[in-house]
Amino acid sequence: MLNRRDALARSAALTSLLAGLGLLPKFASAAYASAAFEAKTMADAVKSLGAAAPVESKDVKLTAPDIAENGAVVPIGVSSALPGVQRMLLLVEKNPNVLSAIFDVGDAVDASFSTRVKMSQSSNVFAVAMMGDGKVLFAQKEVKVTLGGCGG
Repeated sequence: MLNRRDALARSAALTSLLAGLGLLPKFASAAYASAAFEAKTMADAVKSLGAAAPVESKDVKLTAPDIAENGAVVPIGVSSALPGVQRMLLLVEKNPNVLSAIFDVGDAVDASFSTRVKMSQSSNVFAVAMMGDGKVLFAQKEVKVTLGGCGG
């Protein structure tokens, strides 16, 4: 009968054998654009992602409350029905770091996302759609925060 200690020993031996043969990855990590997340302005964030200057468009939709009672959990939605959207960005202008989220869009994915962000104070929120043809489109909305979420 195989007990738990023997099973763990065998699995550890098998794992080390596979790793020694180069059949297992050495480590796994999510890749992200650290320069974009460290940017202090919308222009710097978009530029660090290799995109052109954004142009306002009614084809990009941004849903956010007019007034957020708690800046720690502000519900935000971004979407676009345009074909060819490759990436959606969510930016909060007056946050210490402007870029709040990046959503990569594939052919099988609708460009429609919702999340909650932390806002330090009342600010403009931007939804940015980066298109396959190089165009960058955005929508904006001012959200008033009554209780700051970034330590306020």
